[in-house]
Amino acid sequence: MATAAAAPPVVDADVVAPKKGKKKLIIIIAVVLAVLLIGGGVAAYMLKQKAAAEAAAEAEDGDAPAAEEEHAKEDEKKAPPVFVALDPFVVNLADRDAERFAQIGVTLQVDDAKFADELKLYLPAVRNGILMLLAHKTSQELLERSGKERLAAEIMRESVRPMGIIIPLDEPSSDSEDTDRPKKKKKKPVEHNPITSVNFSSFIIQ
Repeated sequence: MATAAAAPPVVDADVVAPKKGKKKLIIIIAVVLAVLLIGGGVAAYMLKQKAAAEAAAEAEDGDAPAAEEEHAKEDEKKAPPVFVALDPFVVNLADRDAERFAQIGVTLQVDDAKFADELKLYLPAVRNGILMLLAHKTSQELLERSGKERLAAEIMRESVRPMGIIIPLDEPSSDSEDTDRPKKKKKKPVEHNPITSVNFSSFIIQ
């Protein structure tokens, strides 16, 4: 007697459907999360690029004034020097053993043309101050290089004195004086001298 084949198990459609629905839901959630992550990464990258561009623009704006200052300094360096030539000085010197006199030509180098025009208004007082300096010099002083250098420094100081600009004259000091004297306090900032140098166009001692 043949045995009957076993009947296949009955699968409930209601049980299978929820499983398939759950898988679809998981896939959809995964896709959404992936899209969100990709979108967030793209947005962050774009924000970084924008911040970098703004920083570069600010750096360019900050460099502009510095570049302008550099150009201004270059223009100042390229500008020709401004000179004010004084009429030659002829003065009796302070020698006691013999009658000596000096004939000296002086040309002042100044900051700019504006100051040169202003200085010319004070020339009578400037010449008087320089003549007084020369009258107290001896031929021996003026024949030495150090004497000429000191005279140039004194002329720079005296030339601006009539304009109310007071420039102290540095006194030379020896090592022995530095050790014997107590140390002085720090000097106050020296006022700017618009006369940058003194040039001798002629220097005759007789």
